[in-house]
Amino acid sequence: MPDSTSSSAFERDVVVIGGGGHVGLPLAIALADRGSAVHVYDVSADAVAAVNDARLPFDEPGALPVLKRVVADGRLTASTDPASVGAAEHVIVVIGTPVDEHLNPDQTAIPRALETCAPYLRDGQILILRSTVYPGVTELVERMIARLGVDVDVAFCPERIAEGKAMTELFELPQIVSGRTERSQRRAATLFGTLTDKIVPLSPEEAELAKLFTNTWRYIKFAAVNQFYMMANDRGLDFERIRQGLSQDYPRAADMPGAGFAAGPCLFKDAMQLAAFHNNNFTLGYAAMTTNEGLPLYVVDRLDSQYDLKNMTVGILGMAFKGGSDDIRSSLSYKLKRILKFKAGAVLCTDPLVTTDASLVSLEEVLEKADLLIIGAPHPEYRDLRSEVPVADIWNILGNGVRI
Repeated sequence: MPDSTSSSAFERDVVVIGGGGHVGLPLAIALADRGSAVHVYDVSADAVAAVNDARLPFDEPGALPVLKRVVADGRLTASTDPASVGAAEHVIVVIGTPVDEHLNPDQTAIPRALETCAPYLRDGQILILRSTVYPGVTELVERMIARLGVDVDVAFCPERIAEGKAMTELFELPQIVSGRTERSQRRAATLFGTLTDKIVPLSPEEAELAKLFTNTWRYIKFAAVNQFYMMANDRGLDFERIRQGLSQDYPRAADMPGAGFAAGPCLFKDAMQLAAFHNNNFTLGYAAMTTNEGLPLYVVDRLDSQYDLKNMTVGILGMAFKGGSDDIRSSLSYKLKRILKFKAGAVLCTDPLVTTDASLVSLEEVLEKADLLIIGAPHPEYRDLRSEVPVADIWNILGNGVRI
């Protein structure tokens, strides 16, 4: 349980605003498992019901048995009641900065979202921003708290976990902690110190950029290898064979990822936030965006030059944004589907993990009816795939060096 002189004034140690999602719920589970009394506040009644029933609203390896334990012990509860925000000393906000259809970040999204909870904030609390924010949003929230006239500390402690690894990385990765004052830094460090001994102190502005730099760096790396893939593929060469050869026992290339769709709810969005922060003077970020977002178009264009797509049924295997996940947010497999709906005679989609898309069909049906297959997400279930029709496998999950 967090060590705080004021904790006795509160019913709970922690409340997580937006705690029913992929970022907030694993954190709530982890904190509860380390002894904190945690409450999840979420506007989704379905997510709240799932938590209270000790069911995961999404797939996260290793989380379910812990969730069942902490719910049974009474250390984790959930509700849709914003008044619950006033019952905890530590208020963790898992609400990010969205990017609109014009690629402009909405810097006021978090303050607006907090307006519902603002009447319930109390003296002695600490408000901890957890999701990625546009640089300066922490200060904006500080000014909002000052206008409310409550003695509430503010900190920014960005999450850096990967989906599917939350229940290990929450305990293993260093935690960046930032606050304007020594007290806010100390209180946030004490809370996250229950999860990890590795605390990295930064100023709020440094921490905001650190999170954006982290995600954008990954996005740029993915774009580089996707461009390399296109170069090699256009010359009839196997990019994965080249990558394996150049990185073998060569440490300076050890971090070169394989080719594939660089998607999901964070990387593209955060690269565009960084571009906006630098007055849209971020040519490297825009180049990464056009490369990564253009990969589905490249795939279809290459296939259209080799096959009579308009008279073919094309099957997409995997609709999640990455392998081993059930998350379809910002998945480029859906962009691929849209392009194929225009180019191909018919499109069938399947995914062994996704349960939220009623249009998906079984793998058996896709294999039976498709004239051409494309690996959209490299799920492990596809590693032993045997098909009598061509397979476009940009991920090289089949390990056969197939080029398109």
